Amino acid sequence: MNITAKTFLLLAVTTSSASAGLLSYGICQSGCNGMAVACYSSAGFVFGTVTAGAGIPAAIVGCNTALGCCMASCVVAGLSPVP
Repeated sequence: MNITAKTFLLLAVTTSSASAGLLSYGICQSGCNGMAVACYSSAGFVFGTVTAGAGIPAAIVGCNTALGCCMASCVVAGLSPVP
């Protein structure tokens, strides 16, 4: 087996399966952030401008909790292979 055949075989074995998990993860994260922007907007705030502290409204705490749960569920999308 010459070097070209070995190189081709190596490439064929290592690139035979494609995975779009990272792309799915990014799309999921974008969807979560869109949901958070809508949540903040419905509460009368702008996403990214509220600092964490003792005086933050309960609606913002709810938005942040929902955002955290959504982003945590995106890990499943990132780890699942998509052909």
